[in-house]
Amino acid sequence: MGNKTPITTRSDYAEFYPLQTRWMDNDVYGHMNNVVHYSLFDTAVNGWLIERGLLDPRNSETYGLVVETGCKYYAEMGFPDRVTAGLRVAQLGSSSIKYEVALFRNNEDSATAEGFFTHVYVNRATHRPSKIEDDRRIAFQSLMKEDS
Repeated sequence: MGNKTPITTRSDYAEFYPLQTRWMDNDVYGHMNNVVHYSLFDTAVNGWLIERGLLDPRNSETYGLVVETGCKYYAEMGFPDRVTAGLRVAQLGSSSIKYEVALFRNNEDSATAEGFFTHVYVNRATHRPSKIEDDRRIAFQSLMKEDS
């Protein structure tokens, strides 16, 4: 276990999205099941997009499809923890974006879990890759951190 990746802190992220764990998130071992982390990542990113008017799930001409995802777990979480998702953009292409998301338990400064996922934007009618529009691109650039 020689090369250990440092755990990120809140200062490493550009925006934050509050989340609440639920009773059903706990597994038989008494902590949050690993699949819930992915749900929280998805909820934070899509919630951020919807709140900024960048995504209307039923009507947007283009939308992001997840094509890759991953997660590292550092500590347990579970109901009734409050979770804050830190959001940042690691890569921004012409039709794709790689988000990095960290989950912070309650008021802790170090991430409990860190993940990423890549959206490829597609046209709703054709399901073919589509260029990320200017309003989204500007918003995504606001999530880029110089030191990320």
